[in-house]
Amino acid sequence: MSTATPASHQTPPGLHPFPHTSLLGIAGLQPWEIAYLLDEAERWIDSNRSTAKRHDVLAGLTQVNAFFENSTRTLLSFEVAGKRLGADCVNMIVSASSIAKGETLLDTALTLNAMHPDILVIRHQDAGAVQLIAEKVNCSVINAGDGRHEHPTQALLDAMTIRRRKGRIEGLSIAICGDILHSRVARSNFQLLSALGARVRVVAPPTLLGAEIERLGVDVYADMDKGLEGVDVVMMLRLQRERMQGGFIPSTREYFHFFGLTEKRLKNAKPDVLVMHPGPMNRGVEIDTAVADDLARSAITEQVEMGVAVRMACLDVLTRKRRGVPGWTTEAGQ
Repeated sequence: MSTATPASHQTPPGLHPFPHTSLLGIAGLQPWEIAYLLDEAERWIDSNRSTAKRHDVLAGLTQVNAFFENSTRTLLSFEVAGKRLGADCVNMIVSASSIAKGETLLDTALTLNAMHPDILVIRHQDAGAVQLIAEKVNCSVINAGDGRHEHPTQALLDAMTIRRRKGRIEGLSIAICGDILHSRVARSNFQLLSALGARVRVVAPPTLLGAEIERLGVDVYADMDKGLEGVDVVMMLRLQRERMQGGFIPSTREYFHFFGLTEKRLKNAKPDVLVMHPGPMNRGVEIDTAVADDLARSAITEQVEMGVAVRMACLDVLTRKRRGVPGWTTEAGQ
Protein backbone atom coordinates (compact mmCIF):
# COMPACT_ATOMS: atom_id res chain seq x y z
CA MET A 1 0.00 0.00 0.00
CA SER A 2 1.29 3.45 -0.85
CA THR A 3 -0.04 6.62 0.71
CA ALA A 4 2.63 8.95 -0.65
CA THR A 5 1.47 11.81 -2.82
CA PRO A 6 3.18 11.66 -6.23
CA ALA A 7 5.37 14.67 -6.99
CA SER A 8 3.06 15.75 -9.82
CA HIS A 9 0.19 15.84 -7.34
CA GLN A 10 1.79 18.25 -4.88
CA THR A 11 -0.23 21.30 -3.87
CA PRO A 12 1.10 24.50 -5.48
CA PRO A 13 2.61 26.94 -2.96
CA GLY A 14 0.10 29.26 -1.29
CA LEU A 15 -2.93 27.06 -1.91
CA HIS A 16 -4.99 24.97 0.47
CA PRO A 17 -4.68 21.27 -0.43
CA PHE A 18 -8.47 21.23 -0.87
CA PRO A 19 -9.93 24.75 -1.25
CA HIS A 20 -13.55 23.71 -1.89
CA THR A 21 -16.36 23.65 0.68
CA SER A 22 -18.66 21.45 -1.45
CA LEU A 23 -18.08 18.34 -3.57
CA LEU A 24 -20.43 18.32 -6.54
CA GLY A 25 -18.34 16.27 -8.95
CA ILE A 26 -14.88 15.10 -9.98
CA ALA A 27 -14.93 17.52 -12.92
CA GLY A 28 -12.86 20.56 -12.03
CA LEU A 29 -10.83 18.87 -9.28
CA GLN A 30 -7.07 19.02 -9.62
CA PRO A 31 -4.99 15.83 -9.24
CA TRP A 32 -3.48 17.08 -5.96
CA GLU A 33 -6.99 17.73 -4.57
CA ILE A 34 -8.05 14.16 -5.39
CA ALA A 35 -4.84 12.75 -3.91
CA TYR A 36 -5.33 14.83 -0.77
CA LEU A 37 -8.82 13.41 -0.14
CA LEU A 38 -7.49 9.88 -0.65
CA ASP A 39 -4.62 10.50 1.78
CA GLU A 40 -7.05 11.95 4.35
CA ALA A 41 -9.29 8.88 3.99
CA GLU A 42 -6.36 6.57 4.79
CA ARG A 43 -6.24 7.76 8.37
CA TRP A 44 -9.82 6.68 9.10
CA ILE A 45 -9.43 3.05 8.03
CA ASP A 46 -7.68 1.76 11.15
CA SER A 47 -10.12 3.71 13.32
CA ASN A 48 -13.07 2.07 11.57
CA ARG A 49 -11.53 -1.37 12.18
CA SER A 50 -11.06 -0.70 15.90
CA THR A 51 -13.58 -0.76 18.72
CA ALA A 52 -13.08 3.00 19.29
CA LYS A 53 -14.83 4.25 16.17
CA ARG A 54 -16.45 7.41 17.56
CA HIS A 55 -14.76 10.82 17.25
CA ASP A 56 -15.90 14.38 17.91
CA VAL A 57 -14.52 16.04 14.77
CA LEU A 58 -18.00 17.21 13.69
CA ALA A 59 -19.47 17.62 17.18
CA GLY A 60 -22.25 20.21 17.12
CA LEU A 61 -22.68 20.10 13.32
CA THR A 62 -25.90 18.97 11.65
CA GLN A 63 -25.69 16.65 8.62
CA VAL A 64 -28.87 16.18 6.57
CA ASN A 65 -28.94 13.24 4.14
CA ALA A 66 -31.63 14.16 1.58
CA PHE A 67 -32.06 11.20 -0.75
CA PHE A 68 -34.64 11.81 -3.48
CA GLU A 69 -33.75 8.47 -5.04
CA ASN A 70 -33.62 5.04 -3.41
CA SER A 71 -30.30 4.00 -1.95
CA THR A 72 -29.04 1.48 0.57
CA ARG A 73 -25.26 1.44 0.73
CA THR A 74 -24.60 5.11 -0.10
CA LEU A 75 -27.15 6.43 2.41
CA LEU A 76 -25.99 4.04 5.11
CA SER A 77 -22.34 4.82 4.38
CA PHE A 78 -22.86 8.58 4.74
CA GLU A 79 -24.89 8.09 7.91
CA VAL A 80 -22.23 5.86 9.47
CA ALA A 81 -19.49 8.29 8.42
CA GLY A 82 -21.27 11.30 9.92
CA LYS A 83 -22.10 9.57 13.19
CA ARG A 84 -18.56 8.26 13.63
CA LEU A 85 -17.34 11.86 13.32
CA GLY A 86 -19.85 13.05 15.94
CA ALA A 87 -22.30 14.92 13.69
CA ASP A 88 -26.04 15.06 14.34
CA CYS A 89 -27.31 13.05 11.35
CA VAL A 90 -30.84 13.37 9.98
CA ASN A 91 -32.16 11.33 7.05
CA MET A 92 -34.88 12.96 4.96
CA ILE A 93 -37.26 10.29 3.69
CA VAL A 94 -38.62 11.79 0.48
CA SER A 95 -41.63 9.46 0.26
CA ALA A 96 -42.81 10.88 3.60
CA SER A 97 -41.88 14.52 2.84
CA SER A 98 -43.62 17.46 1.18
CA ILE A 99 -41.96 16.46 -2.10
CA ALA A 100 -44.62 13.75 -2.32
CA LYS A 101 -47.26 16.52 -2.02
CA GLY A 102 -45.87 18.49 -4.96
CA GLU A 103 -43.34 20.84 -3.33
CA THR A 104 -40.74 22.06 -5.82
CA LEU A 105 -37.05 21.26 -5.56
CA LEU A 106 -36.19 24.91 -4.93
CA ASP A 107 -38.78 25.24 -2.15
CA THR A 108 -37.38 22.10 -0.56
CA ALA A 109 -33.87 23.57 -0.77
CA LEU A 110 -35.01 26.82 0.87
CA THR A 111 -36.82 24.87 3.60
CA LEU A 112 -33.75 22.80 4.36
CA ASN A 113 -31.55 25.90 4.36
CA ALA A 114 -33.83 27.63 6.87
CA MET A 115 -33.04 24.86 9.36
CA HIS A 116 -29.34 25.85 9.18
CA PRO A 117 -27.72 22.51 8.42
CA ASP A 118 -23.94 22.45 8.16
CA ILE A 119 -23.76 19.67 5.56
CA LEU A 120 -26.29 18.53 2.97
CA VAL A 121 -25.72 15.14 1.34
CA ILE A 122 -28.01 14.88 -1.68
CA ARG A 123 -28.94 12.11 -4.09
CA HIS A 124 -31.34 12.96 -6.89
CA GLN A 125 -32.62 11.18 -9.98
CA ASP A 126 -32.05 14.22 -12.22
CA ALA A 127 -28.64 15.39 -13.45
CA GLY A 128 -27.90 18.91 -12.25
CA ALA A 129 -30.36 18.87 -9.35
CA VAL A 130 -27.60 18.82 -6.73
CA GLN A 131 -25.89 21.82 -8.34
CA LEU A 132 -29.21 23.70 -8.32
CA ILE A 133 -29.73 23.03 -4.61
CA ALA A 134 -26.12 23.95 -3.79
CA GLU A 135 -26.69 27.40 -5.29
CA LYS A 136 -29.57 28.05 -2.87
CA VAL A 137 -28.09 26.96 0.46
CA ASN A 138 -25.40 28.30 2.79
CA CYS A 139 -23.74 25.05 3.81
CA SER A 140 -21.44 22.41 2.38
CA VAL A 141 -23.12 20.14 -0.20
CA ILE A 142 -21.98 16.67 -1.24
CA ASN A 143 -23.30 15.05 -4.39
CA ALA A 144 -24.29 11.47 -3.53
CA GLY A 145 -25.28 10.80 -7.16
CA ASP A 146 -27.37 12.87 -9.58
CA GLY A 147 -29.01 11.22 -12.57
CA ARG A 148 -26.48 10.11 -15.16
CA HIS A 149 -24.15 12.97 -14.22
CA GLU A 150 -21.72 12.23 -11.37
CA HIS A 151 -21.16 10.19 -8.22
CA PRO A 152 -17.88 11.65 -6.92
CA THR A 153 -17.53 9.79 -3.61
CA GLN A 154 -18.05 6.45 -5.40
CA ALA A 155 -15.17 7.32 -7.74
CA LEU A 156 -13.01 8.32 -4.77
CA LEU A 157 -13.68 5.06 -2.93
CA ASP A 158 -12.99 3.10 -6.12
CA ALA A 159 -9.65 4.89 -6.51
CA MET A 160 -8.90 4.29 -2.84
CA THR A 161 -9.52 0.56 -3.27
CA ILE A 162 -7.32 0.35 -6.37
CA ARG A 163 -4.49 2.34 -4.79
CA ARG A 164 -4.42 0.14 -1.71
CA ARG A 165 -4.57 -3.14 -3.68
CA LYS A 166 -2.19 -2.15 -6.49
CA GLY A 167 0.00 0.41 -4.70
CA ARG A 168 -0.63 3.00 -7.42
CA ILE A 169 -3.10 4.18 -10.04
CA GLU A 170 -0.75 5.86 -12.49
CA GLY A 171 0.06 3.58 -15.43
CA LEU A 172 -2.60 0.97 -14.68
CA SER A 173 -4.90 -0.28 -17.43
CA ILE A 174 -8.51 -0.22 -16.19
CA ALA A 175 -11.56 -1.57 -18.04
CA ILE A 176 -14.98 -0.19 -17.10
CA CYS A 177 -17.58 -2.59 -18.47
CA GLY A 178 -21.32 -2.70 -18.96
CA ASP A 179 -24.05 -0.08 -18.87
CA ILE A 180 -21.95 3.03 -19.52
CA LEU A 181 -24.92 4.98 -20.90
CA HIS A 182 -26.82 5.16 -17.61
CA SER A 183 -23.86 5.20 -15.22
CA ARG A 184 -22.85 8.28 -13.21
CA VAL A 185 -20.23 6.06 -11.55
CA ALA A 186 -18.54 5.56 -14.92
CA ARG A 187 -18.46 9.28 -15.68
CA SER A 188 -16.87 10.19 -12.36
CA ASN A 189 -14.38 7.33 -12.71
CA PHE A 190 -13.37 8.33 -16.25
CA GLN A 191 -12.37 11.75 -14.98
CA LEU A 192 -10.73 10.69 -11.73
CA LEU A 193 -8.74 7.70 -12.99
CA SER A 194 -7.54 9.63 -16.04
CA ALA A 195 -6.51 12.58 -13.85
CA LEU A 196 -4.36 10.22 -11.75
CA GLY A 197 -2.66 8.73 -14.81
CA ALA A 198 -4.55 5.47 -15.47
CA ARG A 199 -5.32 4.23 -18.97
CA VAL A 200 -9.09 3.80 -19.09
CA ARG A 201 -11.03 1.70 -21.58
CA VAL A 202 -14.75 1.00 -21.79
CA VAL A 203 -16.37 -2.27 -22.85
CA ALA A 204 -20.06 -2.27 -23.76
CA PRO A 205 -22.56 -2.96 -26.53
CA PRO A 206 -23.00 0.14 -28.76
CA THR A 207 -26.54 0.65 -27.41
CA LEU A 208 -25.16 1.21 -23.89
CA LEU A 209 -22.29 3.57 -24.71
CA GLY A 210 -23.87 6.98 -25.29
CA ALA A 211 -23.13 9.52 -28.02
CA GLU A 212 -20.62 11.49 -25.94
CA ILE A 213 -18.28 8.55 -25.33
CA GLU A 214 -15.84 9.63 -28.04
CA ARG A 215 -15.23 12.94 -26.25
CA LEU A 216 -14.24 11.32 -22.95
CA GLY A 217 -10.77 10.24 -24.02
CA VAL A 218 -11.24 6.52 -23.39
CA ASP A 219 -10.60 3.50 -25.61
CA VAL A 220 -13.85 1.80 -26.66
CA TYR A 221 -14.34 -1.94 -27.11
CA ALA A 222 -17.48 -3.76 -28.22
CA ASP A 223 -15.85 -7.19 -27.70
CA MET A 224 -15.53 -8.21 -24.04
CA ASP A 225 -12.65 -10.65 -24.57
CA LYS A 226 -10.55 -8.08 -26.44
CA GLY A 227 -11.50 -5.32 -24.01
CA LEU A 228 -10.12 -7.29 -21.07
CA GLU A 229 -6.80 -8.21 -22.69
CA GLY A 230 -3.96 -7.30 -20.36
CA VAL A 231 -5.90 -5.07 -17.98
CA ASP A 232 -4.97 -4.61 -14.31
CA VAL A 233 -8.49 -3.81 -13.10
CA VAL A 234 -11.98 -4.78 -14.31
CA MET A 235 -14.78 -2.57 -13.02
CA MET A 236 -18.21 -4.02 -13.78
CA LEU A 237 -21.33 -1.83 -13.84
CA ARG A 238 -24.88 -2.71 -12.93
CA LEU A 239 -27.32 -3.08 -15.82
CA GLN A 240 -29.76 -0.29 -14.92
CA ARG A 241 -32.95 -1.76 -16.32
CA GLU A 242 -35.09 0.67 -14.33
CA ARG A 243 -33.73 3.54 -16.48
CA MET A 244 -34.31 1.75 -19.79
CA GLN A 245 -37.27 2.43 -22.01
CA GLY A 246 -36.98 0.34 -25.13
CA GLY A 247 -34.73 -2.42 -26.38
CA PHE A 248 -31.21 -1.61 -25.22
CA ILE A 249 -30.39 -5.33 -25.00
CA PRO A 250 -32.10 -8.37 -26.56
CA SER A 251 -32.32 -10.17 -23.19
CA THR A 252 -30.39 -10.44 -19.93
CA ARG A 253 -29.43 -14.00 -20.92
CA GLU A 254 -27.84 -12.82 -24.16
CA TYR A 255 -26.25 -9.83 -22.39
CA PHE A 256 -24.54 -12.17 -19.93
CA HIS A 257 -23.39 -14.39 -22.78
CA PHE A 258 -21.57 -11.55 -24.51
CA PHE A 259 -20.73 -9.11 -21.68
CA GLY A 260 -21.00 -11.00 -18.38
CA LEU A 261 -17.78 -11.39 -16.40
CA THR A 262 -16.95 -15.09 -15.99
CA GLU A 263 -13.88 -17.03 -14.86
CA LYS A 264 -13.16 -18.01 -18.46
CA ARG A 265 -13.43 -14.45 -19.75
CA LEU A 266 -11.31 -13.06 -16.90
CA LYS A 267 -8.34 -15.12 -18.14
CA ASN A 268 -7.87 -12.46 -20.84
CA ALA A 269 -6.79 -9.99 -18.16
CA LYS A 270 -3.53 -10.01 -16.16
CA PRO A 271 -3.20 -12.94 -13.70
CA ASP A 272 -3.40 -10.57 -10.71
CA VAL A 273 -6.39 -8.63 -12.08
CA LEU A 274 -8.58 -6.83 -9.55
CA VAL A 275 -12.37 -7.20 -9.92
CA MET A 276 -14.68 -4.39 -8.78
CA HIS A 277 -18.38 -3.56 -8.82
CA PRO A 278 -20.10 -0.51 -7.25
CA GLY A 279 -23.16 -2.56 -6.31
CA PRO A 280 -25.82 -3.62 -6.08
CA MET A 281 -24.86 -6.58 -8.27
CA ASN A 282 -27.08 -8.43 -10.69
CA ARG A 283 -25.52 -11.87 -10.33
CA GLY A 284 -25.78 -13.86 -13.52
CA VAL A 285 -26.50 -10.70 -15.54
CA GLU A 286 -23.29 -8.63 -15.48
CA ILE A 287 -21.12 -10.81 -13.22
CA ASP A 288 -20.90 -14.50 -12.38
CA THR A 289 -21.21 -15.45 -8.71
CA ALA A 290 -17.91 -17.37 -8.75
CA VAL A 291 -16.08 -14.22 -9.85
CA ALA A 292 -17.91 -11.89 -7.48
CA ASP A 293 -17.13 -14.11 -4.48
CA ASP A 294 -13.49 -14.83 -5.36
CA LEU A 295 -11.82 -13.06 -2.43
CA ALA A 296 -8.37 -13.31 -4.01
CA ARG A 297 -9.41 -11.05 -6.87
CA SER A 298 -12.70 -9.46 -5.93
CA ALA A 299 -12.53 -6.15 -3.99
CA ILE A 300 -16.30 -5.61 -3.92
CA THR A 301 -16.75 -5.73 -0.14
CA GLU A 302 -13.54 -3.73 0.32
CA GLN A 303 -15.10 -0.99 -1.81
CA VAL A 304 -17.91 -0.73 0.73
CA GLU A 305 -15.39 -0.43 3.58
CA MET A 306 -13.41 2.26 1.75
CA GLY A 307 -16.67 4.14 1.17
CA VAL A 308 -17.06 4.93 4.86
CA ALA A 309 -13.46 6.15 5.18
CA VAL A 310 -13.70 8.30 2.04
CA ARG A 311 -16.97 9.88 3.19
CA MET A 312 -15.51 10.59 6.62
CA ALA A 313 -12.60 12.36 4.93
CA CYS A 314 -14.94 14.41 2.72
CA LEU A 315 -17.16 15.45 5.65
CA ASP A 316 -14.10 16.47 7.66
CA VAL A 317 -12.21 18.35 4.93
CA LEU A 318 -15.22 20.20 3.48
CA THR A 319 -16.22 21.63 6.88
CA ARG A 320 -12.78 22.70 8.15
CA LYS A 321 -13.22 26.33 7.16
CA ARG A 322 -16.71 26.39 8.71
CA ARG A 323 -15.33 24.87 11.92
CA GLY A 324 -12.47 27.38 12.07
CA VAL A 325 -9.75 24.75 11.87
CA PRO A 326 -6.38 26.57 12.07
CA GLY A 327 -4.86 27.06 8.63
CA TRP A 328 -8.19 26.61 6.86
CA THR A 329 -9.86 29.92 7.68
CA THR A 330 -7.99 32.13 5.21
CA GLU A 331 -9.01 32.77 1.62
CA ALA A 332 -5.92 31.04 0.25
CA GLY A 333 -6.77 28.80 -2.63
CA GLN A 334 -10.29 30.13 -3.05
